[in-house]
Amino acid sequence: MKKIFLFGLLALAGWKGYQHFFTANTAAGGLAFAESRVEPPMPAETQYSAAASTQAFKCDGRTHCSHMTSRAEAEYFIRHCPNTKMDGDHDGVPCESDSRF
Repeated sequence: MKKIFLFGLLALAGWKGYQHFFTANTAAGGLAFAESRVEPPMPAETQYSAAASTQAFKCDGRTHCSHMTSRAEAEYFIRHCPNTKMDGDHDGVPCESDSRF
């Protein structure tokens, strides 16, 4: 009976530690056990449009190109929001194969 109790206690402690570590890393914009990636510099014209659109968009949980209404919105999301899935080759250009943009 003691072994079962100790195993449950260790499992609970491990789970809480995992949640704490994973939440801390995703809040910082990274993933647990993943290498940090370096974002390429933005061209000057993109910097101005991103600065203007910063006020219009906010991170609200959308992660895919199908959720976006414009290229500017997609660019804002990959630069400012965690866990987006719009830049498969990590070159800084979101939704490259989306014909709507």
